[in-house]
Amino acid sequence: MLIDLKGKVAIVTGAGRGIGRVIARTLATEGVTVAIIDFRQDLLDDAAMEWTEAGWPGLRILCDVREAAQVNAAVSAVDEAFGRVDILVNNAGVASGARVDKLAEAVWDANFDTNTKGTFLMCQAVAPIMQRQASGRILNAASFAAIIPSIGSAAYAASKSAVVQFTRVLAGELGPFNVTVNSYSPGMIPTEMNGFAKLPDARQQRLLDTLTLRQWGDAQDVANLICFLASDQAHYITGASIDCSGGKYATQFPAAAYES
Repeated sequence: MLIDLKGKVAIVTGAGRGIGRVIARTLATEGVTVAIIDFRQDLLDDAAMEWTEAGWPGLRILCDVREAAQVNAAVSAVDEAFGRVDILVNNAGVASGARVDKLAEAVWDANFDTNTKGTFLMCQAVAPIMQRQASGRILNAASFAAIIPSIGSAAYAASKSAVVQFTRVLAGELGPFNVTVNSYSPGMIPTEMNGFAKLPDARQQRLLDTLTLRQWGDAQDVANLICFLASDQAHYITGASIDCSGGKYATQFPAAAYES
């Protein structure tokens, strides 16, 4: 199967570090011109060094996805520079939380402002460009928390569940323009945000017991999925939510297969 993304133009939000940085890097190695969006200048500067050393084309844009004016300016800058936007990856997100009886309103708002509103604003800004082109791929970061949430994750899980349903509606609205819209749900991939790799060993083992593949995932696993969904090979997939979690809770107690 040939996944050919050469000559495409992509926007990746929250791409200064973590999974977003790996997604952006992977797209760049596939010949995609990548516009990296992040709200931290130091991360953008670091990405610029990597892109310059590798000789990859693209842009680095300081932008807070929670602010409509900044989002519109960022997307316009990409359109003016390259004349099109073929791929949008809404990776930017936060995951703060607490049990509901102790959940601060500000924390609830922070999750929805970045995870849900930020995704909405980016999609709204890019949609007219993709409609003009009569082509495009929009990929929205959901989470395994939108499938089975954890205690203390009400704000995060609710915001990511909203992304899944928003994705389905947008897929319907953009279908006539040959634009596909899908969400992807990473799970059990250690990042700075979730801190899995820093947990005590006993806690890590309990979490691994929930996985069919019983190993931590890697940001590259998500990036590989993004490349497929962004390609012509996935042209008939839209409105879907793809689970990328190593088969977390695919059965009631996956560890039983390893014990036997």
